[in-house]
Amino acid sequence: MTFDRSIKIAPSILAADFAAFGAECEAVEGQGADWVHVDVMDGHFVPNITFGPQMCRALRPHIRGTMDVHLMIAPVDAYIDAFATAGADIITTHLEAGPHVHRTLQAVRAAGCKAGLALNPGTGIDALGHLLDDVDLVCVMTVNPGFGGQRFIQSQLAKIQALRAMIGDRPIHIEVDGGVDAVTAPLVARAGADVLVAGSAVFKGGSVADPTPYGTNIRAIRAAAEGARTAT
Repeated sequence: MTFDRSIKIAPSILAADFAAFGAECEAVEGQGADWVHVDVMDGHFVPNITFGPQMCRALRPHIRGTMDVHLMIAPVDAYIDAFATAGADIITTHLEAGPHVHRTLQAVRAAGCKAGLALNPGTGIDALGHLLDDVDLVCVMTVNPGFGGQRFIQSQLAKIQALRAMIGDRPIHIEVDGGVDAVTAPLVARAGADVLVAGSAVFKGGSVADPTPYGTNIRAIRAAAEGARTAT
C-alpha cells in the first residue's frame, strides 16, 4: 500500500446485504470503492455482534484492494493474528480496548498489517502524541460505535482538525467512521480526513443485481469531499 492523502471511500459492509457479502464487496469495488471496511463487533466492547476472522477469510477472495478491518472488541490482542491470517491489510483497534495499546500496535505490525488506532467520541487525542510512530492510521469515530445509520457528531470535527495538526507530515491516514454522507463528507475532508467510511450512504438504493446506485453514491461523496479540499 503506497501512502497518499487523496480522498478514499471505504464502504462499510455492515450496511450491505448479509446474504451476499462476497458479491457486495465485488460490486462496491466495481463501482469505485477504494477500500472495503469490515466492522468487527463482539457484543461486549460495543452493543452489537457482527463478524469474526472466518468471515474475513471468506471475504478476502472477493476484495481486490484494501481490506480495512476495524476491531471493536475487547480484549483484542489474542485475535490479531487470526484477522491478519484471514487477510486483513489494515487492523484498527481501539485506544479504549485495553491498557497496553503500544503492545497492541506492535502486535498488529508484527502480524504484517498496517496498524490503525480508533478513538471513541469521548476520547481525546492527548495519548496519541506518544504513539504516532507506531500507527499508520487514526480512525476518529463520529458516532458511538456499535450500530450503523447513526447521526454524525459535529463536535468531532475539532478533534479531526487537532489530529491533523498533530500528525503533520507523518504518513498517517485520518479515517472518519460514522454518519458520513455527501453532506458531512466536505466537513471531515476540510478538517483533514482522507479516508471516509460510509455504510448506508453508499449502499442505499442499490443491490448486487443493480449496483449502479453504489457508484452514484460513491462519486457524490468523493466529489463533495474533494470539492471541499479545493475550496480551501
